[in-house]
Amino acid sequence: MFDLIIEGGRLPDGRVQDIGITGERITAIAPRIEAEAFEVIDARGDLVSPPFVDPHFHMDATLSYGQPRVNASGTLLEGIDLWGELRDLATVEEMVERALTYCDWAASLGLLAIRSHVDTTPDHLRGVEAMIAVREAVKGYIDLQLVAFPQDGLYRAPNGRQNLIRALDMGLDVVGGIPHFERTMAEGAASVRDLCEIAADRGLPVDMHCDETDDPMSRHIETLAAETLRLGLQGRVAGSHLTSMHSMDNYYVSKLLPLMAEAEISAIPNPLINIVLQGRHDTYPKRRGLTRVKEMQAMGIRVGWGQDCTLDPWYSLGTADMLDVAFMGLHVAQMTHPEEMARCFTMVTETNAEIMGLSDYGLRVGALASLVVLDAADPVDALRQRAARRLVVAKGRIIARSARRDAQLTLPGRPTTLVRRAPHSIG
Repeated sequence: MFDLIIEGGRLPDGRVQDIGITGERITAIAPRIEAEAFEVIDARGDLVSPPFVDPHFHMDATLSYGQPRVNASGTLLEGIDLWGELRDLATVEEMVERALTYCDWAASLGLLAIRSHVDTTPDHLRGVEAMIAVREAVKGYIDLQLVAFPQDGLYRAPNGRQNLIRALDMGLDVVGGIPHFERTMAEGAASVRDLCEIAADRGLPVDMHCDETDDPMSRHIETLAAETLRLGLQGRVAGSHLTSMHSMDNYYVSKLLPLMAEAEISAIPNPLINIVLQGRHDTYPKRRGLTRVKEMQAMGIRVGWGQDCTLDPWYSLGTADMLDVAFMGLHVAQMTHPEEMARCFTMVTETNAEIMGLSDYGLRVGALASLVVLDAADPVDALRQRAARRLVVAKGRIIARSARRDAQLTLPGRPTTLVRRAPHSIG
C-alpha cells in the first residue's frame, strides 16, 4: 500500500514510469506499479522531474523592490548602496514575511531547494536572525542553505570579518565572500585565502561572489582555485557570477579553466541578473555579463544556473521560476542544440542539486519523495513554454496543484482546445 502513486509520467531521460511514494521516500519506480494507494495521480503525457534547485539567491532582500527607492541607474553598485540603506531599516519580522512569501512562490513552482546569501555586514545581524527563522519555518518542504556573505567586503567593512564569524557561530551553513569588492586586488586575494581557511577549519563549503565585474583583470577565481587545492577543499567550493571571464584574454582563460577543473570548483552564473547589470559602462559593442558556460562545461567543470534576485534593489522582475532562469541562460549562452537545451534543464535540477550537496535528491528509490509534474512533453518543451506545474510533491506531501494552460478557441474549422506543446519531442 502506497501513500501516493504518480502514474505514467515521462522522466527527463525519456522513460515512462510509475512512481510509488511511502511516507517521505520514493519506494518504487517501475513501468507499471500494480498496487493500491491512498491517492493516484494520472501523469500520462506529462513530464515528471525532480524538483528545481536554486544555488544562488538573496532572500534577505527579496520582494523589497522600490525600498527605499528604485535603482535608477540599474547598476550593481547602486543596488549595493540601496541595500545598505534598506538593511538598517528592515525589521526581522518584515524580512521573515517577505522571505516566506517568496518561499510560497517557490513551492508553487516546484523550487524546493535554495542556497541564499545572507548579508553579515551590519553589527545587528538582523538579516541572519531572520533567515535562520525562515530556514526553520520552511524545512518541511524547502531545503534552505544559508551563506554567510560579507556584502560590503570582509576587510572593507569595519567589522566585516568579526560579523561573518558571529554569523557562522549562529548557525549559517556556507562561507561566502566578495573579493572583487575589497578596496584593492591584494586585499581581495587575501580575503579569499582567509575565508577558505575559515571554511577548512570549520568543515564548511565555500560559495563566493567572484569577479562580478566587467574588468578582465579581476582574477580572484584563480586565487579561489589555488586555495581550494592548497586546503583540500575540492568539490566543496563554488564561484558565483564569474562575469569578468567574458572579457578576459583567451590565452589566460586557457590556463584558468584547467586550474578550476583540477580544483573541482563549481560555477554558478546568474543570467537574468548579469544580463542587465553588466556592460553598463559600455557604449557599443555592449557586453553581456555571462561567463564562459559552454567552455567550462567542455572542461568538465560543473556549471549550474542561479536566480540571484527577485524584485529587490538589483532586479525589478522575477517569479521564483527556475525555468525562466534556464530559458535566459539558454539564449545568452547560445545553447540551442537539442542536447544543450536539455542540459539547461538539467542545470536547474540535478546539477544545482550536486552543487548544493543534496544527497537525498533525485528520482530514484530511496530518495526523498520530492518531485514536480509539468505540463510538458519533455525537458526542452518545459523550457520552451515555461510549463505549468500541475503538481508539486515535497517530501511525500502534495503541496501545490495547478491547471494546464490549454486555451479554448472559437475559430471556424479549428480545434476548440489549443495545447501549446511541441509537435514532437526533441529533448
